[in-house]
Amino acid sequence: MVPPAELVLASASPRRTELLREAGLPHRVVVAGVTEREDPASDPREMVLHNARLKARSVAEREPDAVVLGADTTVALGDRVLNKPADLAEARAMLRMLSGREHTVHTGICLIHRPSGLDESRCVTARVVFRKLTEDAIGRYLGLVNPLDKAGAYGIQQGKDLIIERHDEPISVIMGLPVELVSARLAELGLSPAVRD
Repeated sequence: MVPPAELVLASASPRRTELLREAGLPHRVVVAGVTEREDPASDPREMVLHNARLKARSVAEREPDAVVLGADTTVALGDRVLNKPADLAEARAMLRMLSGREHTVHTGICLIHRPSGLDESRCVTARVVFRKLTEDAIGRYLGLVNPLDKAGAYGIQQGKDLIIERHDEPISVIMGLPVELVSARLAELGLSPAVRD
């Protein structure tokens, strides 16, 4: 059995921090400060895996004794990747594209623990179906959330009833971190997060 190690989240996302907190996983945040790949023509699964690994490996260099968790999420509508919009006009355009359609949300995670040799990554995918959105509904939704820090210009945790008809579970995948999978994997590996003094 590996002794408990500190869990370090290599992400500035408040949603990921909240998911880990709600799951009872004590952790510390260290922002990776890397340049992520955001090519809209790339395979979305490969892109989120690449970015999750990039973040985790960058932070693992600075935190060699910790369990480092990197994550990245994007939205794909068919073959088109919808990353974070550049401005409100692009956010509106993305919501119009998603209106009345099914799309996929891909979240890549990477776990690294150098003392035990752990370096693994995985992509988890969920399906989301949007309601048919009117311009008024889009306006009301954009009045509730900041779409500029969200892939696909939306976050499922806010104003869900305005825009979403149905979605796969667990909702954590769509929020940006499959926390149930992370928690189960840490338990399987005997890498329970240590509580920091």
